[in-house]
Amino acid sequence: MSRLCIVVPCYNEEEALRYTNIELTRILHRLTEAGKLSSNSFILYVDDGSTDKTWSVIHDFRVQFDCVFGLKLTRNTGHQNALTAGLITAKDSADMIITIDADLQDDISVIEDMVAKYKRGYDIVYGVRNRRDTDTFFKRTSALGFYKLMQAMKINIIYNHADYRLMSKRAVEQFSGYTERNLFLRGIIPLIGYRSTVVTYDRNSRIAGESKYPLSKMFSMAFEGITSFSIQPIRMITSLGLTIVLCSVFAAIYALYSYVTGKVVAGWTSIILSIWFIGGVQLLSIGLIGTYIGKIYIEVKHRPRYNIEINDLMETEYEKQG
Repeated sequence: MSRLCIVVPCYNEEEALRYTNIELTRILHRLTEAGKLSSNSFILYVDDGSTDKTWSVIHDFRVQFDCVFGLKLTRNTGHQNALTAGLITAKDSADMIITIDADLQDDISVIEDMVAKYKRGYDIVYGVRNRRDTDTFFKRTSALGFYKLMQAMKINIIYNHADYRLMSKRAVEQFSGYTERNLFLRGIIPLIGYRSTVVTYDRNSRIAGESKYPLSKMFSMAFEGITSFSIQPIRMITSLGLTIVLCSVFAAIYALYSYVTGKVVAGWTSIILSIWFIGGVQLLSIGLIGTYIGKIYIEVKHRPRYNIEINDLMETEYEKQG
């Protein structure tokens, strides 16, 4: 019987976790009773350096439930690193791993469908939203623009998919070979290449607390994804530079013609505007290229993506082996 691990990254989620744990343990129990999962399937909560009582709540779960484990990181490393920590930690103890956010806006009822797809030979099962009716007009529009932009940048990601997915043990093992520090899992996972499929669901409202992904973080993630997976922006800069050079050539020809024919009109406005325009393009270009260089700088240092303070799962596995 296959052993499932549900990885739940948590950052200041003390208000939502109790409900989350009730629902997740309930579905684990139901699938175990139905003979669809091994009885030693489990939940792994990853505390991403929370400043509230999140770890205390997780510790209470660990005492009360045999199927619950905790992984505490030494500091806040970000959602993508917390997910990665959970995946890498759980891969040696599970046959398949599902990642889901602690707010349970993703419908856990499709976990059964994900497990069924896994048993049919799929290594990766993506959770995909049916629609965005619960989102504001701005969020729907910006999300659509995000996916369109990703496609324009030649980045292969799954439309309307966040980080709710099932991965087989061998898929996670392959993922562990992707050691870059600039993480964008929605772009990395499709690169693994194993057999994949989707399950669709309707997204729920957040049960408690506030979203950990405000607009600024959403834009930051989009920029991270683009600059981590595509050099298209640099190519666009090259094209823009070539266009400006061509325009300058035509402007020079026109200036010479005006000088020869005596139609020179003194005026500083056009010159000033041109200087500001070219200067702005140059600064923007240097900034974008600097971003890529900065990413190279981060990668070549090979610093750890996260540090683990407490690993209940590993301690329990050692106890069993001992």
